[in-house]
Amino acid sequence: MSLQDLSERFEQYVVEIINGQRRTGFARYFRYFLFLLSRLYHSVVQLRLALYNAGVLRQHVLGCFVVSVGNLTTGGTGKTPVVELLARTLTERGKRVAILSRGYRSKKLPLWYRIKSFASGNPAVVPPRLVSDGTQVLLDSGAGGDEPFMLASNLLGTKERPGTMVVVDKNRFKGGIYAISKGADTLILDDGFQYLRLRPWTNIVLVDSTSPFHNHEMLPCGMLREPIESIRRADYIFLTKSDGRDFHHLRKFLKRHNLQAEIIECNHVPKCLRGVTVKEEQPLSFLQGKKLGSISAIAVPESFNRYLRQLGATIVYQEHFADHHRYHPKELEAFGKRAKKAGAELILTTEKDAVRLPELPKGILPTYYLRVEIVILKGEDAFNRCITQICLG
Repeated sequence: MSLQDLSERFEQYVVEIINGQRRTGFARYFRYFLFLLSRLYHSVVQLRLALYNAGVLRQHVLGCFVVSVGNLTTGGTGKTPVVELLARTLTERGKRVAILSRGYRSKKLPLWYRIKSFASGNPAVVPPRLVSDGTQVLLDSGAGGDEPFMLASNLLGTKERPGTMVVVDKNRFKGGIYAISKGADTLILDDGFQYLRLRPWTNIVLVDSTSPFHNHEMLPCGMLREPIESIRRADYIFLTKSDGRDFHHLRKFLKRHNLQAEIIECNHVPKCLRGVTVKEEQPLSFLQGKKLGSISAIAVPESFNRYLRQLGATIVYQEHFADHHRYHPKELEAFGKRAKKAGAELILTTEKDAVRLPELPKGILPTYYLRVEIVILKGEDAFNRCITQICLG
């Protein structure tokens, strides 16, 4: 078993403790340890925020409009489709957009390059990774990261009308300088709410309406990256995974912490099925009455499986791996055999998982991913104001 496999198993074990799926034996005492760590983490986060507020740690400013999209919790809010919606809308309004990402779990540069990059902070010394220049995808998901590769693939344009650039660097300030040198006039800071080193002009925070703040505990005893009151930094709050229900109590809770922020309700809506290995597209009705094998490695697999059932499919076999897991061919081969034995006719995965799949083994069941897009349900005027503010900035 590789070090990565051990790391993922431990991560999954901790998540199960946090979610209350493991309560007895060693897990009970380990939770106390996680609680103590979360108190320590809370103190460190508060100190960091205080140092930035006091000006001891300096925020950098870039010479163009920077919009940050992030969340208070770790994973599962549906951030990538929101970033895609913003980038697409701004590009259609004539802006030259670049997405700045840290490239979570992308292939690491050689140690010497990382030292040079950290020491210089100069894009000319060690340039950031350009996943897409807006007209073509230049790196795969391994080198660029899952979300950057997915965004790059979905936001391509032409030479006459370029799409969105996608730039990866842990130093997003350096990545922003590089993007501006390539012609960008608007920067979207992906997962940027905690990246205080670069000051945004607009802060967009996503809140999962189905589980807003998990158990209200900080990492690693809960899912919060920052205290809930940090939401006061938000200019706009997107309630994701809304389904038209009345979120009066959640809205009231958010307004108690941030009276000025405009609240926008949106939902992730399935659009179609796309083949993993071939450029084949099927309507959602294709799933009606089908028996499926479901495989995913995302933070909240329950929402994905719920979509499949709502579309009329029956999940006869499913497997879930740690978030951002990079699949091995043997894993897929074994999964395909088990799914087929259970009576599955198709294999379904998420779009994020699709970019991490290796070459599919011969004889595996037809494999598709679910293409999902964001739809604004309430607050469309506020969304348009947000876009106009960015365009006029």
